[in-house]
Amino acid sequence: LVICPPPQIMAQFLGLALGFVSTVFCGHLGRVELDSVSLAITVINVTGISVGFGLSSACDTLISQTFGSRNVQKVGVILQRAVLILLLACFPCWAILINTELILLAIGQEAEVARLAQVYVKMFMPALPATFMYSLQTKYLQNQGIIWPEVITGIFVNLLNALLNYIFLYPLNMGVAGSAVANTLSQFSLMVILYCYIVWAGLYKDTWTGWSKACLQDWGSYLSLAIPSMAMMCIEWWTYEIGGFLAGLINEVELGAQTIVFQLSNIASNFPVGFSVAGNVRVGNSLGAKNTEQAKLSAKSAMLCAVSVSVCLATVLGALKDYIPCVFTNDEQIRKRVAELAIFYSLFIIFDAISAALGGIIRGTGRQKIGAICNILGYYGVGLPIGASLMFAAKLGITGLWIGLLTCIFLQTSFLTFYLSRLNWKKVTEE
Repeated sequence: LVICPPPQIMAQFLGLALGFVSTVFCGHLGRVELDSVSLAITVINVTGISVGFGLSSACDTLISQTFGSRNVQKVGVILQRAVLILLLACFPCWAILINTELILLAIGQEAEVARLAQVYVKMFMPALPATFMYSLQTKYLQNQGIIWPEVITGIFVNLLNALLNYIFLYPLNMGVAGSAVANTLSQFSLMVILYCYIVWAGLYKDTWTGWSKACLQDWGSYLSLAIPSMAMMCIEWWTYEIGGFLAGLINEVELGAQTIVFQLSNIASNFPVGFSVAGNVRVGNSLGAKNTEQAKLSAKSAMLCAVSVSVCLATVLGALKDYIPCVFTNDEQIRKRVAELAIFYSLFIIFDAISAALGGIIRGTGRQKIGAICNILGYYGVGLPIGASLMFAAKLGITGLWIGLLTCIFLQTSFLTFYLSRLNWKKVTEE
């Protein structure tokens, strides 16, 4: 478990870095550009990427347990089924993305910010299927314990993305549209390069026997895990992105600060998420192999490792609160606001790490419905209502939002810890 997370942490960070680079480059063009790209990435995440990543998360249970049971050829059929489902999922996502400007104007965003956000989204739309397929490729490899190809591909494409952003924004002076084109080309590059690597290295040979008619059958078993997995991921993801929309209703400074704090939290979450994925794979493999004690040990190890790393990371971010915002923006007001929020997002990072590790264990055991219900009640029953009330009624701005999120994540981790401590692991193994 300890060997797996370092490359997995790198892979998670490299996946996040594409949007991060767009935010950094456009943030130095001006406040309007920063807000536009931030909102565009928010819309893409909420209505596109979170849906695909959520649906592909069914593979965390199905592939890990199937691989653990040594029925490896069934892994290819599961992947084929997932490819068809995710490609179909692109169509409703596109229907929403094409109306980004109208949606942003309807909720009160500034006209110029909404217009530039639509430009970014339109340029990115062709990349959505590539993003979905890359997600499946990584799930396919991760749940077999193969991580390094994703890392190598991610390093190369992130260097390419930074170069393309520089070329399109400065020598070619394409502005926000140029950053979107760079992101789109990078998403396609991720998919194509990783696919070529899988074929060239022969990583598919044990599990892929060619397309089968079986992939057209038994969609119910996949969707019964995919839909709760999507709900589990999307509800959490949407809550944080909704926070960006709410911050935009206050003023540009609050929106800019929320964007930076959210990016910092995302970066920090990559470290415990690495242990979450490792725990998910190890728990799933152990359950598939009927090894109950190993599954329990993997779950405990994932929790301890994630918490230890997050405490160190929260301490570092808190200590550097006055310097980190300088990476994102030249605006002194936004920098000051981010520094004021340090205590809240530092505490949040610790509890979020526990939640991430618990989520990985939940997926490994196939209990996504419990995770989905917990997220619905936690974020929409507690976190958002408290956060929105403190933001507007109490006039605390995004400080109120993070108090609400911190309350939610604390209650959530408490419940899931109790649930897993009472779980009948022998029964789960038999299932």
